[in-house]
Amino acid sequence: MTDAYIAGIAYHLPEQVVTNAALQVEQPDWDMTRLESKVGIRQRHIAAPDEAASDLGVAAANKLLDGMRIDRASIDVLLFCTQSPDYFLPTTACILQDRLGLPTTCAALDFNQGCSGYVYGLWLSRALVASGSARNVLLVTAETYSKFIHPQDRSVRVLFGDGASATLVTSTPGGARIGATILGTDGSGYGNLIVPAGGSRTPLGTATAVETTDENGSVRTPANLFMNGQELFLFTLKRIPDLVRRTLDAAGLAADDVRWYVFHQANTFMNDHLRTKLKIPKERAPLFMESCGNTVSSTIPIVLHEGSGDFAPGDPVMLVGFGVGYSWGACVLEWGEVVRVV
Repeated sequence: MTDAYIAGIAYHLPEQVVTNAALQVEQPDWDMTRLESKVGIRQRHIAAPDEAASDLGVAAANKLLDGMRIDRASIDVLLFCTQSPDYFLPTTACILQDRLGLPTTCAALDFNQGCSGYVYGLWLSRALVASGSARNVLLVTAETYSKFIHPQDRSVRVLFGDGASATLVTSTPGGARIGATILGTDGSGYGNLIVPAGGSRTPLGTATAVETTDENGSVRTPANLFMNGQELFLFTLKRIPDLVRRTLDAAGLAADDVRWYVFHQANTFMNDHLRTKLKIPKERAPLFMESCGNTVSSTIPIVLHEGSGDFAPGDPVMLVGFGVGYSWGACVLEWGEVVRVV
């Protein structure tokens, strides 16, 4: 079986920044000092009104392809992870293929996975390389959750930021080798992180524009993002420690053998509780969300880009994604020479 390697990573954040100070002025009744101390986010980048997920994805992918001087004709597959596609149809990956100048021999597809999406994307990329179906896979993640968030919903507005990443997965040795991977799903929790209206189940209409205010003072409509934070917290503490243990077993490693644990950057409150339950030292679980927020499927590659300066070749690195769906996934990398394109 041919091994698959992460050769390079780039990411892109939209230009507009919304700070906690700006939110405090806009929403005087929000205690942003307390919220910042709890979630660990000081600001988030927000897509412009005319900026879509494909725009962010193209920017990240161009940065990677140009920075690594990759022959675009060598890309065999483009995988695009997003829950905020440009259109209901066509597939946004097809738009990216054209805008990036990738060959028409390149397969291109979307997958809608969210917070576990990067690990799922690496799993798909590895399978394509291992089967001989592809030599070079371009994995792009991009989200514009801000377009679904009601401006007066403090439960989600303080958390999420927009952003995109691009990763080259290749059969050429030298990068971070993708190893054992464990995935899982529990669709019974789908309603705890959801945009209820806008799909074929509940089309947009007059009723879906009606605002309601919950017991915590957050305002939203059925066309906005809803999050049950308590249920997501309980789900994470229930499922993810077992996921980590099973992934360690699949890789033939003990917990202390893994040098670095890179978790989905949900918020510092959740990540600290998870790390504490797993008895992982703080210095071995890097965080990078203070300046960009929770960017959903892009959080893990952003940490790999910004927080891997101390990673050494040969270091075992575990990636752990979890959230919306519910879905979860973890994989072990053997770290190598990964290009971090600025």
